[in-house]
Amino acid sequence: MPDTPLGSLKVAVHARGVAAAYAGRMLATLGATVTLVEPPEGCALRREPPFLPGSEVSALFAYLAAGMASVTGNPRDHLAEAVIFIDDTPLAEREALGIDEAAIAAAYPGLIHVSVLPFGAFGPKSGWKGEEINLLHASGEGYLLPNGLTTELFPGRPPVKIHGHFTEMQGGVAAALGALSAWWARPELGGQYVDVASQDAGLAVGAFAIQRLGDGSVEHRVERSFRFGGVIECADGFVELLTLEQRQWDGLVDLLGNPEWASDPDLADSVGRSRRGPEINQHIRAWAKVRRVDDVVREGQQRSVPLARYYTPAEVLADPHEAHRGLFQTVEVPGAGPLDMLVSPFHFDGAPLTLAGGPPSLQEEEA
Repeated sequence: MPDTPLGSLKVAVHARGVAAAYAGRMLATLGATVTLVEPPEGCALRREPPFLPGSEVSALFAYLAAGMASVTGNPRDHLAEAVIFIDDTPLAEREALGIDEAAIAAAYPGLIHVSVLPFGAFGPKSGWKGEEINLLHASGEGYLLPNGLTTELFPGRPPVKIHGHFTEMQGGVAAALGALSAWWARPELGGQYVDVASQDAGLAVGAFAIQRLGDGSVEHRVERSFRFGGVIECADGFVELLTLEQRQWDGLVDLLGNPEWASDPDLADSVGRSRRGPEINQHIRAWAKVRRVDDVVREGQQRSVPLARYYTPAEVLADPHEAHRGLFQTVEVPGAGPLDMLVSPFHFDGAPLTLAGGPPSLQEEEA
């Protein structure tokens, strides 16, 4: 696809886990020709639940492999035309396959070789295994969850994991960006080895918490929330509210009907409001609980109050805003039929991207 951002780029992906596959998915969405190199029985992600209704097709694999082609065999045999090779094979297994750093550099000196492992390819943890739950907590984010409304409603709840594969996908983003950075420098530097640790990528997400740690403040899930606002329950659903600026607070007070309690001089500035956040939230929640979400959102946005409805998945797909932005595209998923799928979390040059197709069938393209 030469008219796409990466239309001239050829990428080989050897993935057992989410991070490497997601890196390839992002490059494929940008137009690169991405080939998933699988073992004869297929990539392990093909067997990862949940499965699409009425099928044996992994929903996770369908999303991650959309727009890719598939071949089977040793990944080393499929690198002759590739510019970028993304791999998450454990270090101890790479030499036997001929895909360790030294072997790839000798055989393909111009190749961008991207290693994506839970804890990176170097250092004392390089041989460690890691699943999403390990990575989420090893990167610090798990220590801060649950927080906000969840902590208030369920104060005894233990640490939890964000739904899905949050940290591994952060590793995939880092791998895709690392690959493109090395590709950009390739005319001057030739091939490079890019080492990505999903734990490090997860740490970057919690940059503010790490910064505060340097300042001597240790954040905890009980304390990590905006003093007022957050997730608010209405009569027929939930909204999320966040007021950071004075004009937004003024709009919120007007939305609430200019109640007497809000005229307290102690609430005139953000410092005073932060001190009395729980009290303010009690008033907001009592007001919202007897009102409908659509009314709250409409009237709030008329007053420039930053709030929005919490959508169900079906509501997201049906929303005119998402359609206008071209976030979803109908693709054919072998074994499951047509499916509306998120294309990309970003636009390019102000326009939505498109997927080349759905996920590949196993051995779709024989070597």
